[in-house]
Amino acid sequence: MTGIKTTGEKKMMLFSGRAHPELAEEVARQLGVGVVPTKAFDFANGEIYVRYQESARGADCFLIQSHTAPINKWIMEQLIMIDALKRASARSITVIVPFYGYARQDKKHRGREPISARLIADLMKTAGATRLLAVDLHTDQIQGFFDGPVDHLFALPLLADYVGAKVDRSKLTVVSPDAGRVRVADRWCDRLGAPLAIVHKRRDKDVANQVTVHEVVGEVKGRVCVLVDDMIDTGGTICAAADALFAHGAEDVIVTATHGVLSGPAADRLKNSRVSEFVFTDTLPTPIELSESLDKIKVLSIAPTIARATREVFEDGSVTSLFDEQ
Repeated sequence: MTGIKTTGEKKMMLFSGRAHPELAEEVARQLGVGVVPTKAFDFANGEIYVRYQESARGADCFLIQSHTAPINKWIMEQLIMIDALKRASARSITVIVPFYGYARQDKKHRGREPISARLIADLMKTAGATRLLAVDLHTDQIQGFFDGPVDHLFALPLLADYVGAKVDRSKLTVVSPDAGRVRVADRWCDRLGAPLAIVHKRRDKDVANQVTVHEVVGEVKGRVCVLVDDMIDTGGTICAAADALFAHGAEDVIVTATHGVLSGPAADRLKNSRVSEFVFTDTLPTPIELSESLDKIKVLSIAPTIARATREVFEDGSVTSLFDEQ
């Protein structure tokens, strides 16, 4: 005999950073496991310390951390946690990123710009991640930035089914807020059996978050319009698109987005908007001032979707099968 055989079973362990612990706890509940106790704190100079309270040797480890504000701190914490798992002899390290930071910087628009989305993927791989699981990446090409398996999850079934149950589908029109979201809007149309409209816009390349809406392509007069996007940051783009729809005779506007970033002036813009409802998932924590004061915000749980995908990965199943109906 020249070796030793083992008969041990596979072991799943779920870890969470400090960015969005509520989502991690809900995913753990869906999986029927506990989040591994972790000691994490900041030193006086801002450096982050992490130590796991249980052994991760030989385990399939799943580390969940959403890149919310302050985004650079939580990305750094995630990298440190990956490194700690690698040095703790984890069998595999699957990084679950409900909201992938820097996803909008996925290509060079002009010379001397970075491709920061690729940099984040490189950092995760270098830290020791073996697999990436993310929800509604800003563009599909980001999957190719990570040198390893990537499971791309979609919130479309969750969001579309909510809207479909709430609105008379015969009056529904799905609206893409720009040309880049047309493909996603098409999938909404297929699922809800609704026509498509597009809001044409132009950004000021020298001013961040500055958008001018030009025209609406498609029939929206007297219709209930559902604006679909992957994220809402300051709210300028989506509120301007909603104003354009109302100006073209829309009866009502509902806004859906996977990621409610909601930074800067977003709170005031959402409150003052004529949009009847904003529907998000909880990939990011909703700011307290909005969740407590704005009753037209609806937050749906993405935890069941993440939990199902996590189980499929652990059991060597098919994540794709979860979304085949699309």
